[in-house]
Amino acid sequence: MDTARLEGITAFIQSAEALKDTLRSGHSAKGRPESTAEHSWRLCLLALVLAEEFTGIDRLRLLELCILHDLGEAVSGDIPATEQCPDADKAARERADLEALAAPLPPDIRARLLALQDEYDAAATPEAVLAKGLDKIETVLQHAKGANPPGFDLGFNLPYGRARTDAHPLLAALRAIADRETRAAMARPAP
Repeated sequence: MDTARLEGITAFIQSAEALKDTLRSGHSAKGRPESTAEHSWRLCLLALVLAEEFTGIDRLRLLELCILHDLGEAVSGDIPATEQCPDADKAARERADLEALAAPLPPDIRARLLALQDEYDAAATPEAVLAKGLDKIETVLQHAKGANPPGFDLGFNLPYGRARTDAHPLLAALRAIADRETRAAMARPAP
């Protein structure tokens, strides 16, 4: 591998580091705001431990989609799920942000990452359907687990991403558990 190729990869990785400081609406169990990088890590962990349960899928592809799905947020940040509008084109913004972030990469790698983003956005494959559903479940589970600030609307979890989580029987079963955890968190007295 030539030096220019390695320099482009290094520049990309250094820019992607911003995902560690990109905060989301979720909070950790101790009340610290969650970063998008932490969300992506736990989403990947969820996909990894469930991979054996999903038949007929490319496990590596599933993990690639999970790793990449929010990477564009390193540029413009996260739009909290509670603030997303159906008319807003979050996917287009995140793709444009990923294009900017991936600009230093060698063309073949940049094209591969952008193709993964397009696959995810379109839910064009079984792996993308699973990645999108797991993404919603991870978010719901974090909201239920987190020490959220006063006024945090846990009830938002119950309908959130339902079409994505109903797309596969295992996702639906996980969603039932996540909903149960949400209801339990809603029943806890406020601190």
